Amino acid sequence: MTTTSDWNEKTLVEDRLINQLKGLGYEHIIGSSLDSERNSQSDVLLKGRLVRGIQKLNPWIDENNLNKVLRSITHILSTNLMEANQSFHENLINMISIQQDLGKGKKNQTVRIIDFERPENNEFLIVDQYSITNARGTIRPDLVVFVNGLPLVVIECKSPTLSPDEQIGQGVKQLLRYQEQCEQLFYYNQILIATSNDRAKAGTIGARAQHFGEWKDPYPRTVAEIGDNPSTQDVLATGMLTKENLLDLIQNFIVFEPVEGRTIKKLARYQQYRAVNKAISRIIHADNPQHRGGVVWHTQGSGKSLTMVFLAVKLRRIKELKNPTLVVVTDRKDLDDQIANTFRRCGFPNPQQAESVADLKRLLQQGQGITVMTLVQKFQEGAEKSGYPELTKSENVFVMVDESHRTQYSGLAMNMRTAMPNACYLGFTGTPIDKEDKSTIKTFGTYIDKYTIEQAVEDGATVPIFYEARMVDLHVEGDSLDDLFDRKFRDYGDEDRERIKKKYVTELAVISSPKRIKRIVLDIIEHYETHIKPNGFKAQIVAVTREAAVTYKEMFDQLSDYESKVIISGGHNDEERMRAHHISKDEEKKIIDRFKKPMSEDPLCFIIVCDKLLTGFDAPIEQVMYLDKPLKEHNLLQAIARTNRTYDKKTYGLIVDYFGVSRFLEKALGIFAEQDIKGALQSVDTEIPRLQSRHRKAMRFFDYLRNDDVEGCIQVLEPEDVRNEFEAAFKKFAESMDMILPSPKAKPYLNDLKYLGKIRQLAKSRYREDSMDISDCGQKVKELIEEYLFVRNIEVLHDPIDILSNKFEKKLEETSTPEAKAAEMEHAIRHEIKVKIDENPVLYISLKERLEELIQRRKDRQMTIEELLEEYRQMVNEMRNTAQKSQEHGFTREQYPFFQMLEQQLPDEDDKEALKELTHIITENIQDQAVREWTDKEDVKREMRKKIKRQLRASKCPKEKIEGLTQQLMDLAEVHYRQ
Repeated sequence: MTTTSDWNEKTLVEDRLINQLKGLGYEHIIGSSLDSERNSQSDVLLKGRLVRGIQKLNPWIDENNLNKVLRSITHILSTNLMEANQSFHENLINMISIQQDLGKGKKNQTVRIIDFERPENNEFLIVDQYSITNARGTIRPDLVVFVNGLPLVVIECKSPTLSPDEQIGQGVKQLLRYQEQCEQLFYYNQILIATSNDRAKAGTIGARAQHFGEWKDPYPRTVAEIGDNPSTQDVLATGMLTKENLLDLIQNFIVFEPVEGRTIKKLARYQQYRAVNKAISRIIHADNPQHRGGVVWHTQGSGKSLTMVFLAVKLRRIKELKNPTLVVVTDRKDLDDQIANTFRRCGFPNPQQAESVADLKRLLQQGQGITVMTLVQKFQEGAEKSGYPELTKSENVFVMVDESHRTQYSGLAMNMRTAMPNACYLGFTGTPIDKEDKSTIKTFGTYIDKYTIEQAVEDGATVPIFYEARMVDLHVEGDSLDDLFDRKFRDYGDEDRERIKKKYVTELAVISSPKRIKRIVLDIIEHYETHIKPNGFKAQIVAVTREAAVTYKEMFDQLSDYESKVIISGGHNDEERMRAHHISKDEEKKIIDRFKKPMSEDPLCFIIVCDKLLTGFDAPIEQVMYLDKPLKEHNLLQAIARTNRTYDKKTYGLIVDYFGVSRFLEKALGIFAEQDIKGALQSVDTEIPRLQSRHRKAMRFFDYLRNDDVEGCIQVLEPEDVRNEFEAAFKKFAESMDMILPSPKAKPYLNDLKYLGKIRQLAKSRYREDSMDISDCGQKVKELIEEYLFVRNIEVLHDPIDILSNKFEKKLEETSTPEAKAAEMEHAIRHEIKVKIDENPVLYISLKERLEELIQRRKDRQMTIEELLEEYRQMVNEMRNTAQKSQEHGFTREQYPFFQMLEQQLPDEDDKEALKELTHIITENIQDQAVREWTDKEDVKREMRKKIKRQLRASKCPKEKIEGLTQQLMDLAEVHYRQ
């Protein structure tokens, strides 16, 4: 029976996308019509179309080499899916090399599989319902994009009636299941898309839902060009799936990066794609070479280093640029290492780090085609008295400067210009340009692209950052230092106070006072335990001096059992107390690696710093920065961004201010244009209005019901679409509560949070709704609800009661009304069918159809509630009596589904005894072959299939049914006889 949800998915999502791609020049083909082009349903490629594509793009190729190329594509040697995918991507991009005799002796030739330069030379298909069957079953992705017979894009469509989270979440889960069931299809995949039309996101193999991203800008087109009120899906399809953009993304905007022992496939986000192509456009179309440069401002945490990699890749590939020289400039050693490592990890060929001033000069004089990484200081050190020397006159040099705000310039910019007077300068920064900054614009040119703080948060590329002022009486900023001194020395006379102040009191002395730091450490411990630790996050403490950082460490060791580490620079004249915290580069790296791990793997939860790790340091698990240092302007923006990286269940970053920076925020960030720093830092109190709004949206579902009408509330949530809407609203409310708790400001909403949590859990139990689970709430909210349910003795924290259990009858008796009983039974039956359908598809598909029919009859008022309950009881009894029926027919519980399958598929076989005998023979053959872990052994499965087919032929099974019935019997074998 087709549901409304299925209809919406097909008509509002799938068909709409097909029509859009047809308008972009794709040919639409229904999946089943391609079966004649495949040797079997296990084939994932359209081999004939691939052959024609290769021959068209390489007309010189002979048959022998064509077969070699085909084999290298169809037989990829690898140990896992990611390795296979990377191997194919490299062949696709870099082409396959073969030897061929072209009449003048053998020579190496490269074979193009796709023509990236002329998209019109390729065949683009959009195929719906393309079935692939293998030993693990059948998958049928909603849409597949084939280019020259290669399945490069897989698209999963979901109904827009699902909750907002589920629209993408369910699509991504389905794509992950496909990757498990049919790895070979995804050897060739370049882009994955989950869409519901209202929401559409793209990702890569292995990615979870949180790593899929929207495509908000259809560059080089505009949203207005797409049409009136384009949907999110329309924009994504225009931005990613136009022929030119799709091939550009595949060729230039995919990297494979090793991270912590595993490889991650990364696809550019829309702002990275836009920035790179805007830069390329400016470079190629500039009216003169001096106007080729500009500034890319992409806020911190949004992937600026990868944008530089993508730009470098594309600059290398543009023929007109003839293999340019690339120079990447940073101002800190750690940033230089970070970017160099990013280039290397992403497979960029041979980036060379300049080891010295002399080494930089040598590298820049080598000629075209090299990639040089250097510190900006190397353009200054060792400059000759007559001025810095010219190192290259070439215009074919592209200089990418990271963190290109004005603090790096003056003499350094002049030396770079002198060394490379005709180069193109491209500035990259994670902070906006100052309002008064003329040097950056003068050095690099105008903005090429902007991606602001607010946009990054809105896209989910970063989390919002909030601040909270703590222990205001200890803040030190401006006049407050005098106030603090006067309070501390109030018992002294005016003359004595003035004399003491001149001799002993400096801002650093007050801030570094052990008594002050001790009070702050006690407060940090309390704040961390109640706000941060419950959700498993870690913290960074920023002290005003190296000495203060060590004091913080000593106080932590004295006052708590939390593990902390100090990361500071070592001084040659340091006393023993300071030398105890000197560490080597390797030790520092180990500490950072430990800090980045989850709490369950490593208990290091605090790192204490002074100047280090305030820029270029990415630790997504860090949620809070305890700030006790005066920071402003770029330094402040860069430091607070340490908390804005995304992480599982992390919804915000937090700056806890002990110095008083937040009181002077406007002054600290005053050098920037207001619109450029909008959303950079928000007070925790700004979450209260949002909490109020989210509370109202979650409560509105039950506006007309009494608080004690629990059954009425549960019935409100019976329709799936209402349940989905409530689920989305509850999660947002819980998210805001988790942020505010345990502050007293959350108190007015506590009772409603507990009550909604109770209704949600009861609805989960009634409707067997797996997604309605408090495990995805923040830990503070989760513990609150669990405690409430425990006190109220509501046993819904565990799995719903099995419909076949005696306890189910007891639960029904406790249900107050016939309607509630019917709802309980309906959803229990539905859940049982969902769980058991693979075990016995014949029985449970028939029960599913019967259930839908009964529901419809009740809606049409063709039966009373009592009659409906009686029908449901009969269905439950049928499920319970399955074992008894199997014994009556002379079968074990495992064999009976095979008999029912054969009985259904061979209805012309009147001799039931013959069917029983056939069932016994087939299941005995399966048991004989079912060695340990046989489901992973292709040779065993092949032999098993062969024997099943032999028996089916002997039983006069129609020829056209043998292949399909064999697969169905094999699916049953994997369920019932898995060793």
